[in-house]
Amino acid sequence: MRAGPRDSLFARGFGSTIAPVARQDPSKSRITPKGTRPTEVVSERSMKPEVVEYRGPSPKWVPALMLFGFVGGVAMILVNYLFTIDALGSPSNWYLLGGLGMILAGILAATQYR
Repeated sequence: MRAGPRDSLFARGFGSTIAPVARQDPSKSRITPKGTRPTEVVSERSMKPEVVEYRGPSPKWVPALMLFGFVGGVAMILVNYLFTIDALGSPSNWYLLGGLGMILAGILAATQYR
């Protein structure tokens, strides 16, 4: 007989194919011994949330450094590869590393922005 849409895994009792938990003593109905306690003691102190100190807004130089790092790094990479400037010489990997370093400085400044 051909399987139809109603003969899916769930219609055939998919959940009943899970193996039962192995019990230490099959005559008992409990898996764990009665009276067991958690090994870690939970104190009232550990249940209270930490008090977070308000640090206020970021200094003015943080967003300035962030923007300078992003824009300056991208500009350094683009100028190095797209434009021929006699002062820079031929394209160099040092300009690429400098641009990536400036972008990294911008990312690090962005993580400190509040």
